[in-house]
Amino acid sequence: MKRVLIWVLSLWSVVGIGLSRSEAGLEELNAKERLLSFLEKDVSPGANSLLVPLTLIQGAASKGAVCLDGTPPGYHLDRGFGSGSNSWLIQLEGGGWCNTIRSCVFRKTTRRGSSRFMEKQINFTGILSNKAEENPDFYNWNRVKLRYCDGASFAGEGQNEANQLYFRGQRIWSAAMEELMAKGMQNAEQALLSGCSAGGLASILHCDEFKDLFTGTTKVKCLSDAGMFLDATNVAGGHTLRDMYGGVVTLQGVQNNLPSTCTSQMPPISCFFPQNLIANIKTPMFLLNTAYDAWQVQESLIPSSADPNGFWRDCKMDHAHCNSSQMQFLQDFRSQMLNAINDFSKSNQNGLFINSCFAHCQSERQDTWYENDSPRIGNKAIAVSVGDWFFDRMAVKDIDCPYPCDNTCHNLIFK
Repeated sequence: MKRVLIWVLSLWSVVGIGLSRSEAGLEELNAKERLLSFLEKDVSPGANSLLVPLTLIQGAASKGAVCLDGTPPGYHLDRGFGSGSNSWLIQLEGGGWCNTIRSCVFRKTTRRGSSRFMEKQINFTGILSNKAEENPDFYNWNRVKLRYCDGASFAGEGQNEANQLYFRGQRIWSAAMEELMAKGMQNAEQALLSGCSAGGLASILHCDEFKDLFTGTTKVKCLSDAGMFLDATNVAGGHTLRDMYGGVVTLQGVQNNLPSTCTSQMPPISCFFPQNLIANIKTPMFLLNTAYDAWQVQESLIPSSADPNGFWRDCKMDHAHCNSSQMQFLQDFRSQMLNAINDFSKSNQNGLFINSCFAHCQSERQDTWYENDSPRIGNKAIAVSVGDWFFDRMAVKDIDCPYPCDNTCHNLIFK
């Protein structure tokens, strides 16, 4: 059965009418925050889903490994058991980026920039679930969710003293890995680094670093969920995401932490785009992505700034309302996605699950990860495909036919 998720979206460009520039700017930031919160929301955590408490990394501050506001970073850990006692899954939280002083100062007032505002406990669902019937291959592993509070995919290094902003994503990554290694990850027999959205980009950026933490006997792989952010052209011919990434890389001092295999060939901004990184990753990597990623449609392809007259508004809110030329634009985006992963897909060690849905982040949501009606390609659910790939049960290079052929999607509709 095809399921749609409906969210009431207050477009800042509409709400902002009659507001001052300052008020409209704040409303835009609030609207972006609401969009991120909606995209991350699990629609079916279940009455008996596992609640896992937050652990702050107490020694992190002395190493300068702090959130945007200077508070210590944190994570949630549920210990493995049985055959999974010596296996580890690290899930890097997503949540966009901040690319200006203003957006980073705003971010300090949310859980995306300060551990003061992080939930004290969260549900572990999907790939983090501890139930075999919800998460067949990883349910009994040591499962960790590393919270995201730096705004640069765990890759920044610097600070802005005037505004008391700390850009310490790379240090947070290092401090967290050091703590988890001391808590038993150093003895891992197998390990999977995963992440969703900005965390999916982070899993690409840090994949080989993660592999280097372990000895040669540990089986190590990486998974990027909704992390294939493309350097795409928006409906007005601009490059929304390239402009945003330029701010992130420059403001947060990301350039020195990007892979030298890329920065030796092209500008640092280009090396924040996964399409310029994935072919050079040595560690086995799995790309889980929708071909019509909902966040990219909303924020990169059809941002309000590129559609001031609202020509694309109905299409943006519900793909069923796109006319033929608008749908062709989205099909061209899918083609760009497939072209970007072409070389990556040729490696036998890599895996793919690219379904033709209008969604975002499918590994942490129980309804999309593993349920009776979860999305499928060739009658195989995402959880099964990822497990087949990780445990080398079979090669997984699953690419869906173009929209509208897939009736298993859990598409997102914005009203």
